[in-house]
Amino acid sequence: MTTATPNTRQQQRLMQVILAPVISEKSTYVADKHNQIVFRVAQDATKPEIKAAVEFMFSTKDNKLEVESVKVVNVRGKEKRFGQTIGRRNHWKKAYVSLKPGQEINFADQVEAK
Repeated sequence: MTTATPNTRQQQRLMQVILAPVISEKSTYVADKHNQIVFRVAQDATKPEIKAAVEFMFSTKDNKLEVESVKVVNVRGKEKRFGQTIGRRNHWKKAYVSLKPGQEINFADQVEAK
């Protein structure tokens, strides 16, 4: 992905990369301590795609968001029992996105703006 404005096909792909923010005790601790945001991302997403997607989705006209780094974790699905049957939840991918100093993502403002 280039830093230039992505075309329509690239924009569609970037919109599919980030699935949801992960809200947990650990993710709020990491956000406060290390200025990182945790996202659930597509299984086939790469680090450059995740970086481009976050910068594309959360930048505004007057404030360009800059990502410092991306760390990716593959989370294994848990085994669960349903009586005698053993099942497994799906595997998923989690991304820790480090923002440059002074940068911030406020999810409440994003909802109000749209």
